Amino acid sequence: MKISELKANSSFDEIILKIVEKEEERNVIMRYGGYARVCNAIGEDEDENKIKITLWNEEIDGVKVGSIIKIKNGWVKEWNDELQISTGRHGEIIIMAEKNLEK
Repeated sequence: MKISELKANSSFDEIILKIVEKEEERNVIMRYGGYARVCNAIGEDEDENKIKITLWNEEIDGVKVGSIIKIKNGWVKEWNDELQISTGRHGEIIIMAEKNLEK
């Protein structure tokens, strides 16, 4: 799947992206109590289209700038007129190639 094919409020089977940017992680309070770590990254597909990726907890540690990732069984949402993707409740991130370009 390509970024241009993604639709808000829907799931997708699989997308492959190169991580071109990663923000600092932050802590958030969960709806039903407790805390979680969250971080935004920017992924780019083979057509050089970009999309924001929301990374949660241990996903943050494995994804680095320069990594090639596959998100399986992911979810698309729209926030502030911008599409964002994540693994949702049932998805997973697979690191296909790791090229740590972070400084």
